[in-house]
Amino acid sequence: MKVLNFGSLNLDYVYSVDHMAVGGETLATTGMNTFSGGKGLNQSIALAKAGATVFHAGMIGEEGEILRDTCKYNGVNTEFVRQIPGKSGHAIIQVDKNGQNSILLYGGANQSITKEFVDEVLGHFATGDVLLLQNEVNLLSYIVDQAFEKGMEVMMNPSPYNSALNECDLSKVSLFLMNEIEGWQITGEKDVERMLKKLGEINPASKVVLTLGQDGSVYQDKDHRYRQEIFKVKAVDTTAAGDTFTGYFIASIMCGKSIPECLEMAAKASAIAVSRVGAADSIPVKDEVN
Repeated sequence: MKVLNFGSLNLDYVYSVDHMAVGGETLATTGMNTFSGGKGLNQSIALAKAGATVFHAGMIGEEGEILRDTCKYNGVNTEFVRQIPGKSGHAIIQVDKNGQNSILLYGGANQSITKEFVDEVLGHFATGDVLLLQNEVNLLSYIVDQAFEKGMEVMMNPSPYNSALNECDLSKVSLFLMNEIEGWQITGEKDVERMLKKLGEINPASKVVLTLGQDGSVYQDKDHRYRQEIFKVKAVDTTAAGDTFTGYFIASIMCGKSIPECLEMAAKASAIAVSRVGAADSIPVKDEVN
């Protein structure tokens, strides 16, 4: 079984600040670093570090070779990463003194996916393979439809939430992985119990993993519900926490672990990630998590 992650590749420009800038405020930063990132890249690296065989598909711009190199260095197959004219996707990230972040996202090359490219890539995968998606590339609906037709198992992190998700047939998604903000955006409910109930009503056949920050995480399908507490650490940078959780959870499923074991492994991995600066660089390898 292989994992295809059809996702974003971004340059992350990370600024250290005392607090998040507000409207009309000019705020001096205490540091600046550039990292390889993007939800797609981060989740591919998390999958690879967790031991999965993962192929990344996506587009980079003229200055994006470092993004492909980062994937290769971390064990991700980059056969389906293509370079095109123009700018790569990038993010401007504020990280405050408590390790919380605020992100501005520019799509760049990530928004240049074509149907021909999608068909070419999916031609290398078969029934039973896993497709992982986020919402940082274009043609999301087309990718979902074509993968489902091939019999691939479609898993999705519906982030960032916008109208592109409304165009997708979400009944074709077998597993959703989201945080409570995305859960609220999808359901209109802020109470976790009502949110989970509504998610179950929207797509009864789908499994859902909901991450809840300091309150841990919860898994739900039509027959079961499991909860996982966090492993408490000093948070330095939460940028890749959710991506680390996603990669480790999926890799653990593919290894045949039980859902409680998958949740525990993902929680441990994300705890390590938030204790380090950066996105992809903060993701631990499997031996560290064990």
